[in-house]
Amino acid sequence: MTIRLAVVMDPVSGIHFQKDSTLAMLWEAQDRGYELFYFEQKDLFLRDGIPYGEAHPLRVSRDAAAWYQLGDRETIELASLNVILMRKDPPFDANYIYSTYILDHAEQRGVMVVNKPQTLRDCNEKFFTASFPQCAPPMLVTQSADYLHAFLKEQKDIVCKPLDAMGGTSIFRLVDSDVNANVVFETLTHKGRAFIVAQQYIPDIIHGDKRILLLDGEPVPHALVRVPQGNDWRGNLAAGAKGVIQPLTERDQFICAQLAPELKKRGLYFVGIDVIGDFLTEINITSPTGIREIDAGANINVSAMLMDVIESHLG
Repeated sequence: MTIRLAVVMDPVSGIHFQKDSTLAMLWEAQDRGYELFYFEQKDLFLRDGIPYGEAHPLRVSRDAAAWYQLGDRETIELASLNVILMRKDPPFDANYIYSTYILDHAEQRGVMVVNKPQTLRDCNEKFFTASFPQCAPPMLVTQSADYLHAFLKEQKDIVCKPLDAMGGTSIFRLVDSDVNANVVFETLTHKGRAFIVAQQYIPDIIHGDKRILLLDGEPVPHALVRVPQGNDWRGNLAAGAKGVIQPLTERDQFICAQLAPELKKRGLYFVGIDVIGDFLTEINITSPTGIREIDAGANINVSAMLMDVIESHLG
């Protein structure tokens, strides 16, 4: 049987050829003889309870000058597919949620959706860490500037960030009595109308923010450590951090073991967690990255490991 795999993603023409994790997945799928289809979020639709998509057959290449080729657009029932990779980047907005509703209908008709649509809705990437207090730093989710001020006074040094962004966007560090605290709280909460997360600042960030990939709950044995550079304290490649590959520590393994049963139960087949020092800070489930860097640095093939997981669930 030829596996029919579709991907929902941002425009393929705009991806970063050298780093894109979705492209690595598609290369591996094509190498295995899968039939590939490409959607953007806007191409999905539902008619009389039946999920469809305006699909382009897709071919991918390892040529940096021409890494994809799209066939003629065709309308297909999503139920005609075996697997759908939901790889649309945040923001996690209303359109994203509506897309997961459509993918729910595909899943109900036997399509494997990676990751499970309901879990994409239920498990906010920053909020989800609160389910594992034994792994996470002290944290607060609130709209209230008063609570944020109290948390800052208690912790002395905190990081604040929105619940729906990525890549180090709009992350602020505040120390006790910082004169900018009011402005930061007002800006991030939209003057008390939006929830944000605040976490204790972890000094070990100077040694890097680890991205650890888990496949059906099992960790890849090497992590991508994003080490801040220059005057920027953020451990994000998009913010200029330097990537270094390191084997997992004993604490990393402990954190992964704590998460594994819940990830498997919730249909989270491909997850990227962020660990600073001894603490879990985020659980990325929408479109985790890091495959290309870990593949190159550890001489492994994470995408092959993922496709093995997918095939094991397809039976």
